[in-house]
Amino acid sequence: MSPGDGNDDDLYGGTGQTRTRLPDGGQGDVYGGAARRPARSSSRSLITVVGVVVLLIAAIAFANRGGSSSDDGAAKKPDTSPTAPTGTKPVTSGFAHDKQGAQSAAANYAVALGSAEMFDKNRRHAIVDSVYAPDVAADRQASLDKVYAQEAFLSSIGLNSDGSAPSGSKFVSRIIPVGTKTMKFGSDSATVDIWYSSLFGLAGTNTKNPVSESWFTNTYELRWVGGDWKVTDFQQKDGPVPVGRDQRASTADDMAKAVEQYGGFTYAR
Repeated sequence: MSPGDGNDDDLYGGTGQTRTRLPDGGQGDVYGGAARRPARSSSRSLITVVGVVVLLIAAIAFANRGGSSSDDGAAKKPDTSPTAPTGTKPVTSGFAHDKQGAQSAAANYAVALGSAEMFDKNRRHAIVDSVYAPDVAADRQASLDKVYAQEAFLSSIGLNSDGSAPSGSKFVSRIIPVGTKTMKFGSDSATVDIWYSSLFGLAGTNTKNPVSESWFTNTYELRWVGGDWKVTDFQQKDGPVPVGRDQRASTADDMAKAVEQYGGFTYAR
């Protein structure tokens, strides 16, 4: 099963999605209070939100990685070719066995692994089986199941014990790739960096965990297996983080509608 196949569309953010190439180049309650908005009445609430986001990132990154890995070629100069459209038509099935295909695979896999579907056991298993190499998928599956099954973890991010959102709120977990670059490339392996923004939280009038934006860079280790690129490991770091603009936060209703009406993208070079 490959993400380029039409049968895999549901693995990447649900219905209403559009396959695209990477680009070149209200008023009322603010659903619990968002970053860069008027300060909360208590600093304790802000500390709680920050702690929740840190916990989520650390837990999921640890579970997905299954341990750290060294990269002897980290000091080598990366391939800095831009992620603008190349003129080559996007793949329609699987990913091409070249640098462009590896970058496209990394972007698609990041979207899947960062989606809200990962909080549903059946959907998570399908995603992991599709994204990871067969020899590491089982171990990653077990690690992720342990993380997502922890009631304390789910409660800390405002979800019910089954991973669902409380009544009257909409759970948002979405990754938006900004760009990719190939760090290393071989005949059957590749290391790809993907820079992205992440939306995470609950859109609801009474939530203590409002939808917030974060910025990260993931480094994916990929292997060519069975005619497609598959993940074997990844690492995550913060940033680069742009300067935020002073924009009015949308209401909980507007945020929930946006998530429902705007399907997530799948990406191809």
